[in-house]
Amino acid sequence: MSVAIFDSPMHRHLFGDAEIGRLFSDTAEVRAMMLVLGTLAKVQGEAGVIPKVSGAFLHRAAMEVQIDPEGLGGANGVIIPALVTAFRKALDAPEHGQYLHWGATSQDIQDTGLMLRMRQVLSLIEERLKVALGHLADMAEAEADTSQVARTYGQAAVPSSFGAQVASWGWPVLRLLERLDGVRAQALAVSLSGAAGTSSQLGEDPAALREALAEALGLSDPGASWHSERSRIVELAQWLDSLCSCCGKVGTDILVGARSDVEELRLEGAGGSSTMPQKQNPVGPSVMVALARFAPAQTSILSAPHTEARDGAAWFAEWMALPQLAMAAARSAALMGETLQALSPDRAAMAARMEAGHGALHAEALSFALAGKLGRAEAQSEVKRLAREAAATGTSLPALVAAAHPDVALPDLSDLGQAPNEARAFAKAARAVL
Repeated sequence: MSVAIFDSPMHRHLFGDAEIGRLFSDTAEVRAMMLVLGTLAKVQGEAGVIPKVSGAFLHRAAMEVQIDPEGLGGANGVIIPALVTAFRKALDAPEHGQYLHWGATSQDIQDTGLMLRMRQVLSLIEERLKVALGHLADMAEAEADTSQVARTYGQAAVPSSFGAQVASWGWPVLRLLERLDGVRAQALAVSLSGAAGTSSQLGEDPAALREALAEALGLSDPGASWHSERSRIVELAQWLDSLCSCCGKVGTDILVGARSDVEELRLEGAGGSSTMPQKQNPVGPSVMVALARFAPAQTSILSAPHTEARDGAAWFAEWMALPQLAMAAARSAALMGETLQALSPDRAAMAARMEAGHGALHAEALSFALAGKLGRAEAQSEVKRLAREAAATGTSLPALVAAAHPDVALPDLSDLGQAPNEARAFAKAARAVL
């Protein structure tokens, strides 16, 4: 097994994501930073911070020059010094090359390049979430009236509908999508404030320069240095973590519903066992749950405070944690869509479960029916007594209640409460977004 399971030739088909992997490759990182360097030179030239001709030359060259990531690392910790040296060498134009990376610091270039790549990451994830949302909307509406036992603490509680359970998976997806524009606006920002956040070598109007760079790159202007104020990274991490948690909830419920002693849910194309031919293992949901357990540790790393004006150790830790968290979130979103497409309810099994337990599922409704005659506390005690009798004798609880209290009108025990309406309300809200 590889150190990073996302890159393992054996396991990356389960946990990894090729599209996200390309965005976090060394080549993609170098290209993003080259774009930042070239765009910075262009806006500096237009602002008169460096000669305009040099700014235009460097901007054009950044689109054309190819730098091999191999050999850019080393004792400096950051790769910008080596990248700038390699870029200048490739230019062979010292009269222009001297203005490359003018007044900025390594963290400015690297963080801004990261945000360019995170913008693409979020776009990919958004597409996948919308695919999953479409499946959730269709399923919630189709199964709005499909009776299902609602369980609390692992025990049968009251009648509900499968559509309502699907809606409970879907509302968090809607909230994630609703939050996404705000995350983009706040988190995807340029960094441009120089060695220690003072912007001392960025010309007479560094704020205008930063704004121009933000506009040119299609990122937001943070309005200040964020070298050690990492709320933007934390906001990204929390959104990605929430996504993993959302998908993990879906996976957890599917694992329960697909258990061989429950069998209320079926998954097409489930995985097989090496020794037990009869098994169909719910691999996709299991991966979703595993990623949901993995994500919070990365978020914890990314939430640690940075010290002083810049913090190399905390920044290095971000390099390790954020790509893996982004990979986990993107894979979770893709898996949720794939899993939902392969998922179907076993309505007969759900209906049979509703009839099991000698009608104990209706205990709450029956106790409320008796409350008008006996009072709330005494009604609960009476139904508890009759529930024990039903379990001991195998007699239906509703029948025992009816016999003991013939003067009380019993409720419609086929009523699923607001569960069908909840399912349809979610489907309507989801379609409004889609």
